[in-house]
Amino acid sequence: MSVAAPVPSPNAPALARWQRARRLGHITLLVVMALLAGLAVWAVQGSLIPGTDWRRMEGLGGIVTAFGRFLPPDLSLVPTLFAPALQTILIAVVGTLLGALMSFPVALLGAANLRPLGMPGYLLARGLMTMSRSIHEIVWALIFVSAVGLGAFAGILALACRSIGFVSKLLAEAIERIDLRPVEALRAQGAGPLDMVRHGIIPQLLPIGLGTLIFEWDINVNRAAVLGLVGAGGLGLSFHNQLIASNYAGVTTVLLAILAIILVGEAISVRLRRRIV
Repeated sequence: MSVAAPVPSPNAPALARWQRARRLGHITLLVVMALLAGLAVWAVQGSLIPGTDWRRMEGLGGIVTAFGRFLPPDLSLVPTLFAPALQTILIAVVGTLLGALMSFPVALLGAANLRPLGMPGYLLARGLMTMSRSIHEIVWALIFVSAVGLGAFAGILALACRSIGFVSKLLAEAIERIDLRPVEALRAQGAGPLDMVRHGIIPQLLPIGLGTLIFEWDINVNRAAVLGLVGAGGLGLSFHNQLIASNYAGVTTVLLAILAIILVGEAISVRLRRRIV
């Protein structure tokens, strides 16, 4: 009695290809991991080991002693931090609002589906977005401190310029997804550009715009807390003063105040986004 030969499955070639692709993926992953490990070893040997003053650490005991100078916090400094903390929050609020006002026209110019000034305006807006994101807020603060002097105004301008890149980019992408039929209907009725923006674009942008504004304010609270390091006011200036005075316990106190502000800002941001967006 003859035994019938097994019939090959029609999915066998696909299964073989999948197995080969899986083996190739595993090999590729191993190669990438080996390259990353080699780069890490090269970076440690090339920069970390020769670029670190190991003698200054004085071993584990020296490290523990150095950290011990920051503890416990100097609680006598707390009453003097309320005004800088309030200034930090106000810098973040005003800087975010000013940045939002400057971001909206940039977003309109940088939206690919509108381009009210054509390609030159589009390229200009996209260039402003890139420049704003590329320059760190500390650099912006240094620029404005040299331009307008020390104080909160320099910090506000720095945060406003830093906010343009993030806010305008998100708004431009949101404008590119809106329904243009209301805008076209307003144009057909003879509405002017401002009326088309006010009644055809802003109502559709309002939810995502408010959510973006709240999120940017949350980020700016973090930024404003350190801008004082370059003379732009707020808790960063208190941190700098304690550091140059070698009051390490006071440095810890200011860091805790900054952490508290950031946590409060995060809680407010989450609650507002849940209510509005």
